[in-house]
Amino acid sequence: MVHTAISGTAWPDAAARTASAPAALIEPSASFASDFPQRPFAIRHRLAGHPLFTLPRIIELLQRMPRDHIEFNSGKVGIDQDPNEMPLLEMEPEEIIHRIETASAWMVLKRVEVDAEYRVVLDEALDAVARHRGHADRNAAGFSDIRGFLFVSSPRSTTPFHIDGEDNVFVQIHGEKLFTVYDNRDGKIASPEAVERCITRHRNLTYHDGFDVRAEPHKLLPGDGLFVPYLWPHWVGTADSYSVSLAITWKTRAVMRHNDLLLCNSLMRRLKLNPADPGRRPILDKVKASSLGLARTAVEPLRRIEALRLALRKIALGRNANYYLRAGKSKPAA
Repeated sequence: MVHTAISGTAWPDAAARTASAPAALIEPSASFASDFPQRPFAIRHRLAGHPLFTLPRIIELLQRMPRDHIEFNSGKVGIDQDPNEMPLLEMEPEEIIHRIETASAWMVLKRVEVDAEYRVVLDEALDAVARHRGHADRNAAGFSDIRGFLFVSSPRSTTPFHIDGEDNVFVQIHGEKLFTVYDNRDGKIASPEAVERCITRHRNLTYHDGFDVRAEPHKLLPGDGLFVPYLWPHWVGTADSYSVSLAITWKTRAVMRHNDLLLCNSLMRRLKLNPADPGRRPILDKVKASSLGLARTAVEPLRRIEALRLALRKIALGRNANYYLRAGKSKPAA
């Protein structure tokens, strides 16, 4: 179902918003009771027109962010784009925003929750989701590892077919998007090994025309949104104007454990081992999760330094892992 856009939304300052007790950022829907978190469903939100998501404020944000938290490339790619052949842009991030109508670009600012103003928006939105589920707030609902991914895309650009390793409330703030999701609960689109690669190596997934019978397209205008469940494949395309969208993501304890097991299995495959899929051998799953927890405790302090984050990413994901940092090349180096 397509809704009309919210227009003329006025956003007072924080004190005034608190005093007037504004409505929830994510509006209530019966689907929060019937479909969450098993199936995708349309939502409505109140972020269209919010000043934090105007282009000038986005430029201010990217100027404060670490460079490896800003990913961009050409939006002129196919649904089944090979990540090893990703076309790059010879522009700096700020220039892309200034020229977004004509840049043919796709950009994401990752981890915007590290900025206090954006963190407030994420927390308010997920508190609303939690209340719609009957919980007091996001913490009572078990939402952790809360992250924000802010997307700015040129007209007629594509985000290729991929899988994400978290639950996601995706909200459309400016422009129009077609967001197409696919049911893979029976593994007919992506096998367990393919899902593992998406979570531990690169998010892009091989696409075939035969998947179209499973497609669930959602046309999103400002004020529209979509709940995207954990591990549901999807691709996204913009229409005839630039687009600003926000993915508000979180993980439950069960999701974090499943991702850890996928990572352990990926590491074991590199050692030429043949690990069991998560859930097949519960005792071994406990050993894997405990071992990874110890390794993460040792590595996590290193991730606070950008150069070390890039080195760790290269070790984990391969030589082309940091392709989006290489300006002036049409594709990653061989």
